[in-house]
Amino acid sequence: MIVCYAAGDGLGHLTRLRSVLHTLRLNGARAEGPVTVVTGSPFARDPRVADGWQVVETPPGAPPDEVIVDAFPAGLKGELTRFPSGTRVTHLARLLRWDAYAPRLPADPPRFDRTYVLEPLDPAHDAYLREVSREVSPLALTDPPSEPIDVDGWLVVHSGPAPETLELVAYAQDMASAERVGPPITLVSPHRPDGLPPGIAHLDVYPACTPGPNVERIITAAGFNAVRQYAPWRERHRMMPFPRSLDDQFARAARARREA
Repeated sequence: MIVCYAAGDGLGHLTRLRSVLHTLRLNGARAEGPVTVVTGSPFARDPRVADGWQVVETPPGAPPDEVIVDAFPAGLKGELTRFPSGTRVTHLARLLRWDAYAPRLPADPPRFDRTYVLEPLDPAHDAYLREVSREVSPLALTDPPSEPIDVDGWLVVHSGPAPETLELVAYAQDMASAERVGPPITLVSPHRPDGLPPGIAHLDVYPACTPGPNVERIITAAGFNAVRQYAPWRERHRMMPFPRSLDDQFARAARARREA
């Protein structure tokens, strides 16, 4: 049994976990067997997201064969400590605001057999993971196959919260006005937010990581999944980073722009 800790109430941790499990299986790495995901995210109730997983809010009692810890090396609040000897433990490392997270580390934090680095990290974060990991290596993710979203015009993609979704739509409208164009705009989001402006179409589609040929522009926040998944279409992708307590979307967006 594989137990995955995907802390957080959003969709991002679950989307990343789907991609990691798919990638490890493609690579022949140890990621076989039933998967139990420990999460409080309401998105885990969506079968499109969690198909094939057992979803729980507290860790199961039976000792797992393997543990995968996403993003936060000791859990969101520092609640994870060293796992029992004999349990294979893997960490999935993405960018954190390390100065904000480091004080949450417990006295006896988890040790990892392997840490997969999914994007560049803060130097202090990287140094810490090398202290608690037997092996640290990069991992380029491959998403499970999915149908493209092919709509005319511009695509705004965000899973919420609603005020941010509306802000992204307004950003798209402002860009269109500044460029003196009037493209159709489609919002892809799990929920149609109250106050969505007239004329904006809404689709509830998951996954939403492959634009079709008629999509002229993609507008998202600067979360890990959006920046990674839309990298092949960087010339069409526009990002608006949002403040997060532990994720640094501003640093991620700046890096993506430098590398474009």
